[in-house]
Amino acid sequence: MAVFDLYAPFVQDYIYRHNWQNLRAIQVAAAEAIFHTEENVLLTASTASGKTEAAFFPILSQLYQNPPTSVGCIYIGPLKALINDQFSRLTELCEEGNIPVWHWHGDVAQSHKAKLMKHPSGILQITPESLEAMLLHKHAAIPKLFGDLRFVVIDEVHSLLRGDRGGQTLCLIQRLSRLAGVNPRRIGLSATVGDPEGTGAFLALGTGRQTLIPKIQAPGSPWRLSMEHFFVKDVQAAEGKDIPEAMEVLEEKTDTAPQNADPGLGYIYEHTRGKKCLLFVNSREECETVTTTLRQYCEMNHEPDRFLIHHGNLSASYRETAEAMMKDDSQYLTTVTTATLELGIDIGRLERAFQIDAPWTVSSFLQRMGRTGRRDAPAEMWFVIREDEPEVRAMLPSTIPWKLLQGIALVQLYLQERWCEPPRLNRLPYSLLYHQTMSTLASCGELSPAALADRVLTLPYFHRVSQEDYKVLLRHLLATDHIQQTEQGGLIVGLAGERVVNSFKFYGVFVESEEYTVRCESQELGTVVQPPPVGEKVAIAGHVWEVLDVDHKRHLVYCQQVKGRIPAYFGECPGDLHTRVLKRMRKVLQEDTRYPYLMKNAVARLGQARYTASQAGTTDSPMISLGGRMWCLLPWVGTYAFLAMERFLKIKCGNRLGLKNFDSARPYYMQFTMSVSLEDFYRIVAEEAAKPIDPLELVYPKELPVFDKYDEYLPEELVRKGFALGVLDVEEMLSTIQGWG
Repeated sequence: MAVFDLYAPFVQDYIYRHNWQNLRAIQVAAAEAIFHTEENVLLTASTASGKTEAAFFPILSQLYQNPPTSVGCIYIGPLKALINDQFSRLTELCEEGNIPVWHWHGDVAQSHKAKLMKHPSGILQITPESLEAMLLHKHAAIPKLFGDLRFVVIDEVHSLLRGDRGGQTLCLIQRLSRLAGVNPRRIGLSATVGDPEGTGAFLALGTGRQTLIPKIQAPGSPWRLSMEHFFVKDVQAAEGKDIPEAMEVLEEKTDTAPQNADPGLGYIYEHTRGKKCLLFVNSREECETVTTTLRQYCEMNHEPDRFLIHHGNLSASYRETAEAMMKDDSQYLTTVTTATLELGIDIGRLERAFQIDAPWTVSSFLQRMGRTGRRDAPAEMWFVIREDEPEVRAMLPSTIPWKLLQGIALVQLYLQERWCEPPRLNRLPYSLLYHQTMSTLASCGELSPAALADRVLTLPYFHRVSQEDYKVLLRHLLATDHIQQTEQGGLIVGLAGERVVNSFKFYGVFVESEEYTVRCESQELGTVVQPPPVGEKVAIAGHVWEVLDVDHKRHLVYCQQVKGRIPAYFGECPGDLHTRVLKRMRKVLQEDTRYPYLMKNAVARLGQARYTASQAGTTDSPMISLGGRMWCLLPWVGTYAFLAMERFLKIKCGNRLGLKNFDSARPYYMQFTMSVSLEDFYRIVAEEAAKPIDPLELVYPKELPVFDKYDEYLPEELVRKGFALGVLDVEEMLSTIQGWG
């Protein structure tokens, strides 16, 4: 029987109404896996390939043919905006099948939630944080709500695999399944999974099922890709040069950027006119600065403002306004954004994406590229690499165009090898262990230590945590009053723990800086870290505001809009690079390949860098002399191996090498002076690397490396152990050093 014939009548009607001539390959593969097996399924295909429909057509057909007596399917999305978007799409699809669609997060009305509690049915769309809150506060209702749960769909599953949020999601599904007495099938959706088999195994933890990963031969889709380089000042790398091998300009300049404009931002300003675009940047601070600058160019040119802003510290009203305005295809607007618009929120047909500098991962590049090119148009991305022109007397490593190399490496890794970052699934998640322990106690009430351990330690995500580690944690929590022991010997949440658990911030496991809400009259603008004093200025929502008052007790900043431009600050925004990316960056310097997407300035700048690298031997040896006793080490390893190497050199080799003046530009290079010769450096480092190394030895004596959200509540020995064995990549570091021999 054909897949189409297995669909419920209302699904077939939906397909007819949308004039689909045939089903896509992913929809056929997903239907065969869901209809004909009882296994979990991981669907990986490019953005806008129809993954959502591929999963839901067969799920809805099964729910229609055999209606569940509770919620039949949970859809877990990483963003409220994505859930809101999918809610509209699913509601249209499900109306004729009489399958209710519910959504549940902080912005959903209580009346909507109350209806679900009375009549649990259909599909529930929810974030991990809201699911945590539901398990905490609706614990007794879980069996009624989910007693006939059959599917859990996890959208954008790759976005949950790089930290504790993915582990939290897995723990929540497992806890809910135990309480409700069900074992739902798990369906993962992603456009960018670097290790499908590893992700499939992660998805299946605790289910007793395998994960099917359909091999889908999707037709190749064309890309329109360019990469240009700009020095922030006027003089450019290709000034006055004829570069025949460079890519031709994709679109003629309109030459309307204001005089003395930043060359890179002026280029973006010119080429977003009359287009609907996204402009991706890598931090919220840069998002604010770039938006403010582009809006100033509009004002200087007497043009209407055509730039919107979207990032995680803006208020929901600002973000939703930008999303709604972008959906209007009659307006040619550009939204400056961080990763918040990287995922599949529908904002209509986008003609072009810009990327300032390089993102940190191939996955991000693909997600951002995939936001464009819908409705049969080619995906289009313009990289704009910006760099301060190196000073004449600058040290060698600071003259290397790291972001240009990084951008080329990310593109080449995918084009040539179809490689994408694998998930980090083997951490020691002690921070999440604290969180799930407190959540379990808060929802269940008094539990014996054995019963608590049985509920928490048996969650599959904690497979690396020993019973001894858990005893250490519980003793510490008793000593710090996060938990208390009753006269009967049971455990309950203590007074200090109550303060943590009763905060709405407890539902999430991602790190949040202490934030102040910024308001102008009745309008909420967003949040900032470290508010300036009264009379100073703050940058948010793409404008500058003067601070009128700061209420430190209520964490409120009152302000009024003024002219000008200042830097914004929202807290640290670290990125991490995989070793494969760093090694490909070195190869970019070594090879003489011409990349067809490089434009004039980028070709010239890469040529400069390759010449300098060949003269200095940058890619031939990891150690480069900078003159006298000063050296530069270029290990070409990923962020966590680089971090381990820094510590190894300082802690294990520092005295023997006579290391001083150590400075690090993570994860690209380290600079230092040493009192030994180059030959002695290699010998000493090799000797120390040959000795047995306990990763805990790479934690400084009095250091407490708080890395995850709840580390501050852990015993020091677990914080140190989690960092040393779960963060530092000692194995990669040692194999790199052995390769120097």
